[in-house]
Amino acid sequence: MTRIFAQRSAYAMATSAMALSMGLAQPLFAQDVAPQAATQAAQEGGLTDIVVTARKREESVQDVPVAVTAISAELIQRQDLTSIEKIAARTPNLNVGRASNGSGAQLTLRGIGSSSTSIGIEQSVAVVVDGVYYGQGRIINEGFFDLGGVEILKGPQALFFGKNATAGVISLTTADPTSTPEFKARAGYEFKAQQAQAEFVGSGPLTDTLGVRVAVRASKMYGGYYRNVSTPIDYPTFDIATGATGFAVANPAPEEQPGEKELLGRVTLKWEPTDRLTATLKASGSYNKTNNNSWNYVAYNCPSGESQLNGYACARDFVTHQNKLPAEFAAQIPYAKSDGSLYNRYKSWAVTANINYELDDVTLTSVTNYNWNNNRWACACDFQSSVASNWATENSTFDAFSTEFRALTSFDGPVNLMVGGLYQKTKRTFDQYIVLGGLTNSAAAPEDEYLATRKTSFTDGETVALFGQATWKIVPTLELAVGARYTHETKDSYFTQPYNNAGVAAIFRDQNDPDGLGVITADQTFNNWSPEASITWKPVNGVLVYGAYKTAYKSGGFSNGGINSKLSADPVADLTFDPERARGFEGGVKTTLADNQLRLNLSVYSYAYKDLQVDFFNSPIFAFQTLTADARTKGVEVDFEYAPRAVAGLNIHGSINYNRARYTSFPQAPCYAGQSVGEGCNIVLPGGGVRQDLSGQALSVAPEWTGTIGASYDTPMGNGLMLGLNADMRYSGSYLPSGFGNPDSRQSKYATLDAGIRVGAEDDRWQVALIGKNLTNRFYVTGVVDGPSTGGASGGAVPAHADQLGFGTLPRTVMVQLSTRF
Repeated sequence: MTRIFAQRSAYAMATSAMALSMGLAQPLFAQDVAPQAATQAAQEGGLTDIVVTARKREESVQDVPVAVTAISAELIQRQDLTSIEKIAARTPNLNVGRASNGSGAQLTLRGIGSSSTSIGIEQSVAVVVDGVYYGQGRIINEGFFDLGGVEILKGPQALFFGKNATAGVISLTTADPTSTPEFKARAGYEFKAQQAQAEFVGSGPLTDTLGVRVAVRASKMYGGYYRNVSTPIDYPTFDIATGATGFAVANPAPEEQPGEKELLGRVTLKWEPTDRLTATLKASGSYNKTNNNSWNYVAYNCPSGESQLNGYACARDFVTHQNKLPAEFAAQIPYAKSDGSLYNRYKSWAVTANINYELDDVTLTSVTNYNWNNNRWACACDFQSSVASNWATENSTFDAFSTEFRALTSFDGPVNLMVGGLYQKTKRTFDQYIVLGGLTNSAAAPEDEYLATRKTSFTDGETVALFGQATWKIVPTLELAVGARYTHETKDSYFTQPYNNAGVAAIFRDQNDPDGLGVITADQTFNNWSPEASITWKPVNGVLVYGAYKTAYKSGGFSNGGINSKLSADPVADLTFDPERARGFEGGVKTTLADNQLRLNLSVYSYAYKDLQVDFFNSPIFAFQTLTADARTKGVEVDFEYAPRAVAGLNIHGSINYNRARYTSFPQAPCYAGQSVGEGCNIVLPGGGVRQDLSGQALSVAPEWTGTIGASYDTPMGNGLMLGLNADMRYSGSYLPSGFGNPDSRQSKYATLDAGIRVGAEDDRWQVALIGKNLTNRFYVTGVVDGPSTGGASGGAVPAHADQLGFGTLPRTVMVQLSTRF
């Protein structure tokens, strides 16, 4: 009790100190500059230039015809932006929903994202690390640290980032070796999750031409962000072989979740034997484990106010209700813990070689990568444990080899070129083991005795792409750029269900079913041309006007985690899906004004999406399917940054964004669970089943209004000390997390507040910081599923809605951090 009281007291004191820092700071957002540059800015004022590589060349963010949000290495450190989720939590129009299974995430930008329920869907918002494309949702399990910067490019991206991205790109660059010896250490403690963190970076030259950088980060939670409230469950069982009934005890999952442990490491070698040649080799590995893979699934809205499965009150709070897999089951089920504990364990490693060779007028670049990851979990897969629970375990592995070659000219004349090619080879293997309905089979093999079904699948993929762009300076102030990417992709897939309990044989098709459909194979081929063009005009110094026509493409694929349903006559169609395409226009004005004290930018856009990939569970045939819909997203974005010379060290910035994302054609959209005829579920399909028309309705996680406002202030305190203050507020209008128009899923408008205070040496030798996030402690969801086993059939006369299970985000967190550099 004393220990708990002390922890709560420390947390309260930290929160109070954070509130004091906000009062001192007054403004509410932050655009930080480098530690040593911060001292200079505190003395001189004015804006610091932001350099990006959105077009694979170093340019000022104000000179590129792309809407970009750039985050510096120093801002990443000061605000502890060590994951994709944390980056999204401070970025308008970007949302990340952490999912338990399927792809593991739903990344949404400007209202366009990809369903989380299918592991085979690549994200519409691509993540690129050191020039290498990562399209899998599980990338959110990676911890990112020791970064050189982050760039968020909005809208379709076809040319510069490995493979196409139909909604945008999150590009992360890790730090390189320094030219002089440098050692950094950082330790932190977050009070809410009782999380201890430690990080070490060593960097410097080994010889005159070879540098090295070693970075290691480790963290462990002794508590958690969410509280699990549950009691032991007597789970009823039925042995299909003997007819015997019984009970198995399912004990509660840990109270404090997620109880995360992580270990990350990276080694970088940089070789510069001549002024022309630079070769960089990066090898990294990560390990992440939590005590539940659905720790953030909250029943936040239920028709009666209580869970339809276990009777707990449904609330918008950081509380879950989940139980372990019965231990006697777990002892025999592959990838289960011996005591039935729920978990998620993610491991990965990657090697990237980047070679840059500069000729007189041409720069040649090669980027070659191999990456591998393995994700295992045990899940309470109704996410509200009860006597009707089901559980599952899963083991999935993904590996990819890619190599890209580019040539970029820098002629003195008006025309320059960029040409290149990409080759990528991928493989996913997938196995899942499902406990359902209390069914057992004492006559089955030991690993199958407690299973209702299991499935195994793989997909082999291969991509070849050619791309190029020509830029023409028509006059010194006017530039035209035209380019295109050609993509050829193949995906060869396999799926089967090797074991099915006889109690579910009427639903899950057996591997040796007499109809010959028990083993599914699919050989898919996709070809695409994605052109784009842009024009930029600099009428006066400090003003850029641009317009662009853009297209992009994302391949179709295969749902490795789907179901081969006995109720479906075409399981191949259930498991495969078509490519997604985007095209449209974007334009804007970027200005740097008031003697480099003010940046003011405006962008407008309108993009049409063809065959937007939407995954859902088709209950009449008991199968997951990925449908395609047409959609449009259009909007206006305004952002500013102001660093007045009259108040040196002060930096104020903000943004306001309007986005309208709607289905333009979805005439046979799935109904949400329990939707009645009167609520629009009234389209009867010829082959059976009912649908609704969602044309004109909002997309998933697509708020119309978002915005940010805030400030930072750095100033010398005397005696060689620096004081820094910052605060950030992010606002989001209301939206539907459901992609199927379910009004029960609505997330109301909200605002979150982050803030920090830091004191350290002017020469950056040491620093003590207090970092707070979501200080308003606002609960909000960035994705949703209809609660499994809740609600009724759709298309009835009377509504019978399901419980809404949302992907919750992080609560209020406050961290104290000590850094040193020597």
